[in-house]
This record gives sequence, C-alpha cells and structure tokens, in this order.
Amino acid sequence: MPAHKDTQHSPYQVTQLYHMVADVERYPEFLPWCRAARILKRGNDYFDAELVICFKHMCETYASRVHLTPQATPDDSAEIKVELLRGPFKHLNNYWKFTPQKDGGTEIHFEVDFAFKSRILDALIGTLFDRATMKMVNAFSERADVLYGDGAE
Repeated sequence: MPAHKDTQHSPYQVTQLYHMVADVERYPEFLPWCRAARILKRGNDYFDAELVICFKHMCETYASRVHLTPQATPDDSAEIKVELLRGPFKHLNNYWKFTPQKDGGTEIHFEVDFAFKSRILDALIGTLFDRATMKMVNAFSERADVLYGDGAE
C-alpha cells in the first residue's frame, strides 16, 4: 500500500491554493491521467466527486468524499480531506493542509495513502508510485503558476 507525505513552500496565498485543489472539476485540464471529473453531490462542508483515471490503456472510475475546511481567519490553516466512497481501491486517503507563512506564501502539507483491491494493479502502481506522485505534485505546482503567477490567466 503506497503512501507519500510531502511538505513544500509556495509563494501563493492559502485561499488561492485551497480553491485550486478543491476545484476537482478542472483536474482533467492539468492533472496527468485524469480523464474526467464531475461533482455528484454537494453538502455544506463537503462534496462527492467521481474521477476517471487512465494509465496506458486502463481506465478506472472512483468516487470520493471531499471534506472542506476553509481558512476561518488569515492566520488559520485550510484543509482538504479526501476519502473513498467506491472504486478500485481497498482504501484511499488524501490530505492537504495549507498554512499561511509570514512571507505571504503558504506551507503545503500533502499526504496520499491507498491500496488497490487488485494485487496486480497494486504491484504495478507500487513500482511507479513515487514517480507518479511527484508528477502529480508538480502538476499542481505548475497549475498554481498558471493561475496565480506572473502572466496568470
């Protein structure tokens, strides 16, 4: 069961990064392997989303509940927690924490932990997990540059 934790600094504000990560419907525009994404249901502090992830010629669909904890005051952190509802995983947990820094930027803490129901899929992804995770983290970083950097959209 692959797991990854990472902490990075970003020059962008907590609210910018929080909204970018929470905007699941736009993931297919920039996230590797994400073919489709849609919101199934919205609640007060969560939404349920369905994503289609494709790697080589294999595509899998899964649904997750995304719990949202926005920044209450400028000094507070914001959090996004993702848990599996259904799909090819035995379990899937994903966590983002955005903490404001004195320089106006944000410390981003990211965790992902999952296991596939299929041992074959688990073994295949296990060999590629670190590289795939870094590619995904870099895609979010590049997306922030596109949205909020010099010459932003």
